[in-house]
Amino acid sequence: MGSEPSLDLNTAVRGHWEARSCGTWEEIVGDAPEKSLEWFRRVENHRYQAEPCIHAVAQFTRYHGKKILEIGVGAGTDHLQWARAGAECHGVDLTDAAIANTTAHLAHYGFRSELRRIDAETLPFADASFDVVYSWGVIHHSESPEKIIREIHRILKPGGRFIGMMYRRNSVLTLRTWVRHALLKGRPWKSFRQVLWNHMESLGTKGYTEPELKSMFGDFAFCETIPYLTVYDTDKIPRVIHQFFPPGCGWFIGIRARKQDR
Repeated sequence: MGSEPSLDLNTAVRGHWEARSCGTWEEIVGDAPEKSLEWFRRVENHRYQAEPCIHAVAQFTRYHGKKILEIGVGAGTDHLQWARAGAECHGVDLTDAAIANTTAHLAHYGFRSELRRIDAETLPFADASFDVVYSWGVIHHSESPEKIIREIHRILKPGGRFIGMMYRRNSVLTLRTWVRHALLKGRPWKSFRQVLWNHMESLGTKGYTEPELKSMFGDFAFCETIPYLTVYDTDKIPRVIHQFFPPGCGWFIGIRARKQDR
């Protein structure tokens, strides 16, 4: 999918996110000491101001007492919401930085979780282990997202839920990225796939259409996709213009899927 094959894409992805977990940029945390309570509060405030749809899709409080696994814990912000909701929390991430961040974040509030640094393409859990698997904006960074989705299906209990978000390829943000890195550089033949792969966050980032995602979740009994226009699409575009953009051209596709009951 990229302009050049990768010898070990997941190693490159890990290196990118080890340097800085998503949402912990300096412009967000400012001068707060790293991993301090104020540092994490700034991360949390920014995340839910920029992405309020997280709460609408996840509906954390509905899963009190349920055993959940989060794939890609990052700074632990959503993981904290699962803990606050009374879920039995487990989490995995490709990076040591995310495991350290999430452990520290939860500790500030008196919570803990079973956390492991692993590649989610092979999950070290028994079949039918979890009520819920959650992953927000992570799976599309993997070398083989389809492997992760198969693993999610395997470890969910009958009737278990997947909740998450993956990126849309044909979005306003992708178009803006294409203009910047293809059109304005005299390379208009570059595809949206190539531009996302090489210029969006870590190397190898992918975007999908809703039919493609429903096909990827085809082993599930039910899959709902929910389009969201995001601040990342509309940033610096006058409201008088972007108010007419439909959700279906937004960067986020929320996903809710249910495994077949026995």
